[in-house]
Amino acid sequence: MALRAFYNEMKGLKVKEVPAHLKPYFSVRYMKQSFNRAVDNYIEKYIETNSIQPLYHVCFGGMALSYLIALPEERRHLEHQKAGHH
Repeated sequence: MALRAFYNEMKGLKVKEVPAHLKPYFSVRYMKQSFNRAVDNYIEKYIETNSIQPLYHVCFGGMALSYLIALPEERRHLEHQKAGHH
């Protein structure tokens, strides 16, 4: 929904107007406001409703994060094994 509104805004702009239109979205103040809004929405949607979803988010997020952290080392091991050095 928000992406469609953003697309419609961008569609009406000329190429030279795009940087001036996008610049406010990348300011520190806007980022802080967006983050605070997202946290407030998350709290309202999951925490205040006593949902089990935050526990799932922590478990699966931790699993994905640990996989991504270990991935470079695993790739090195696979490359070493593929080269034939045991």
